[in-house]
Amino acid sequence: MAVGELAHDLPISRPAVSQHLKVLKCAGLVQDRAAGTRRIYQLNPHGVAALRAELDVFWGRALDAYKLIADDEGDE
Repeated sequence: MAVGELAHDLPISRPAVSQHLKVLKCAGLVQDRAAGTRRIYQLNPHGVAALRAELDVFWGRALDAYKLIADDEGDE
């Protein structure tokens, strides 16, 4: 979608949407292409998959730590 289309349904300004897209693009989560004078943005599936993998590791560790704490408290 173009920035204007994305901004239409959001409670923030078009420039704010552009700034957010710039950050997401730098992070590799979205990609863009030129279409005349507009930029069309879409999710970058590789970037989203990498983020998902990192979050899975993070939450896996957090849940393992929680389980250890819960098990220790259950033994008391």
